[in-house]
Amino acid sequence: MKGKPGASDDARVFAVETRFQKLARRPGGISREKAIERADAQIEEVKPGFDAWLDGELSEFASLIKAAEDGKADPDWIAKANFHSRELRDSATTLGFELLSFVADSLCDILDTIEADSKYNMESITCHVDALMLARQKSYRRLRPEQVPELTKGLRRVVKHVTIAQPGDEETRS
Repeated sequence: MKGKPGASDDARVFAVETRFQKLARRPGGISREKAIERADAQIEEVKPGFDAWLDGELSEFASLIKAAEDGKADPDWIAKANFHSRELRDSATTLGFELLSFVADSLCDILDTIEADSKYNMESITCHVDALMLARQKSYRRLRPEQVPELTKGLRRVVKHVTIAQPGDEETRS
């Protein structure tokens, strides 16, 4: 501030070194490039088992949704569904399946809203389950969301509708 002794118009910018940064620069260990190479190799190693894992996750998810539709779901079914949706999103992201990751992330948005005790309808969830079933197919697995604009635009509309639902909307909770 001008006019005060010792004040400056320019902010003093300085870097703060963290403990992690100090540890990362210590001698030993492996190079960043080597670490990335090893991580990529491990990802490639687990990819073949992804199909079986994905089938199991989707089956578990589908049974949770079916039970909810039939009114036979456990009280914590939304938390369980949200857990599986996050698992799908995170694993698909790690393995580079962008469309599957996008759909699961969109479903996470809906389930987060529901978990916050928002009103909802099952159609918003089943719409996303259908999209997950489509995105898991080998012919769609390597697609990016922008390569299927109708699907992504529709899912975004569903999320927008659910996350800004008005009081008095129809509720189909079991």
